[in-house]
Amino acid sequence: MARQTGGPLRADAQRNRDKILSAAVRVFAEEGLDAHLERIAKEAGVGSATLYRNFPTREILIEAAYRNELAKLCDSAPELLATMEPRDALRAWMGRFIDYATAKLGMAEALRALVASGVNPYAQSHEMMLSALDSLLSAGAGAGTVRSDITAADMFAALTGIALASGKPDQREQAERLLDLTLDGLSAGRRQALPAAGCE
Repeated sequence: MARQTGGPLRADAQRNRDKILSAAVRVFAEEGLDAHLERIAKEAGVGSATLYRNFPTREILIEAAYRNELAKLCDSAPELLATMEPRDALRAWMGRFIDYATAKLGMAEALRALVASGVNPYAQSHEMMLSALDSLLSAGAGAGTVRSDITAADMFAALTGIALASGKPDQREQAERLLDLTLDGLSAGRRQALPAAGCE
């Protein structure tokens, strides 16, 4: 379990925590499970004592780093909808999903070790992403710019496929093209009836 606090963190403490989590994602992606926590502290611009005060063990840090990436992704849905047209918000979120998937891929070794230790960092992650996607798709359907027959589960499957095929950092241009192609297929009015069997 991630470390619990007695209340909201001070602004400077929250900034330090966020910097540590972002640095952890980068360093674990580069060095794997054996990454030195001191390097993570240095990358974050904090002292080792600050890191260990927030994350006493490697396992707690790995879980918190993953959950932070997940939360940033899911929490961004209402923020995007508040500042963009629904279709644009959906496309922006799709790009952020690839960011999340790339970070998760980089941390794969560390996350596998965490699961092997008996901790499930993925608890509720599927439900959280489906909820975010449902809000984006519903907003698009309500605005008449996104097909109403596509479910959040459909969209999650499509995005997962793109992430698996093109989720590495050096594949990002291809991933962006595939996201654009997927969004084009989601446009309202794009659904066409299939020809009846036996028709010329």
